Amino acid sequence: MQNVIAISTSQKQILSSHAKKQKPNECCAILLGHIQNNKAVVEDVLLTDNVEKSPVNFTISPEQTLQGYMKAQKNNMEIVGIFHSHPNSEARPSTTDQKYMEINPYVWIIFSGLTNEFKAFVLETKIVEIPIV
Repeated sequence: MQNVIAISTSQKQILSSHAKKQKPNECCAILLGHIQNNKAVVEDVLLTDNVEKSPVNFTISPEQTLQGYMKAQKNNMEIVGIFHSHPNSEARPSTTDQKYMEINPYVWIIFSGLTNEFKAFVLETKIVEIPIV
């Protein structure tokens, strides 16, 4: 399991801008890259639509999920993370997030619209916050 995720300042700007444009709803993205020595390295960001158009939930369509897998394969990468925003709350996984973390065992980065903070989490036997570098 990854114990750190590397994401560039410019990638964070792309994600925070996406979050602000989608307010009041949650936004989402697929993070592509490589795993190196338990470190997830983000090399590309695939912005996706929240088909739920909800301020408290997000769903990436099967078509955009497939697009993420195909783009990763074409570019010799893999999906290393899932990104979404919490427009009106802290950057902490919700109960719903935890349920979906079990199905999607990637690093989850959450952006808080309240604090403009990014935090990253993995699900081991419980949710663990990991550093973003």
